[in-house]
Amino acid sequence: MEVTRTELLPGVHLTAVQTKKFKSSVLGMQFLAPLARETAALNALLPHGFRHYEQSLRVVERLEKEGRGLNLTYEVRNGVLCHTTGLEADTAEGRIIRWADKIAYMNHDIDDAIRAGVLREEDIPQSITDVLGSSKTQRITSLIRSVVENSHEGKIAMDEVTYRAYEELSDFMYQAVYLNEYAKKEERKVPHIIQSLYLHFKDPKYLPDYMQQIAAEEGPEVAACDYVAGMTDHYAVACYQELFIPKAWNLVM
Repeated sequence: MEVTRTELLPGVHLTAVQTKKFKSSVLGMQFLAPLARETAALNALLPHGFRHYEQSLRVVERLEKEGRGLNLTYEVRNGVLCHTTGLEADTAEGRIIRWADKIAYMNHDIDDAIRAGVLREEDIPQSITDVLGSSKTQRITSLIRSVVENSHEGKIAMDEVTYRAYEELSDFMYQAVYLNEYAKKEERKVPHIIQSLYLHFKDPKYLPDYMQQIAAEEGPEVAACDYVAGMTDHYAVACYQELFIPKAWNLVM
């Protein structure tokens, strides 16, 4: 079975699973954020949706320093806005951030999958480890070195062998981790947690003082989104437990 993933539009990807097991072809569509309100995540709850890269820019322009924002140059703000998908940044420094994000994202996901018992280091195909190495440090070093050695005159690039290994690793992660049934089962719990936190903090009295000011100026929906989007995974789960799980139940979890 071969899994490929193609970006059709910013935030819209086509994942194809090729197999000889069936004679017919099936085209399916799945929303990463369910559209039903009772199971919706931020992307479905908010009137204009939620885009990570736009929120990242909002963090530095509006939310940092308790709502005062940071005094950043256009080049830095443009690099933040373009660090994931869509248009490329206007500067080489901004464009290299996209690769830094990809490298970090991939290796964090491998670490998380190993901790969750979904993946073992030795499961990664030898065709990948022969090029990138067999540990997190070796993978990161190989990828960074390739970018540094092959980027010239503002064009950010890897050598062909390393890039092919990176693409193979990406495809492997989709097959072994992102489409893994256990991981998908756990993922289905996330929208409820996000929705519950969002609806709770949409009441400004539960927000910190500077977030209450944002609620007064831009609306409680915006402030609740800002607050929940700024949570780490662990803090969001802990916050959900504190708000919605009886204390006696927490003792046995």
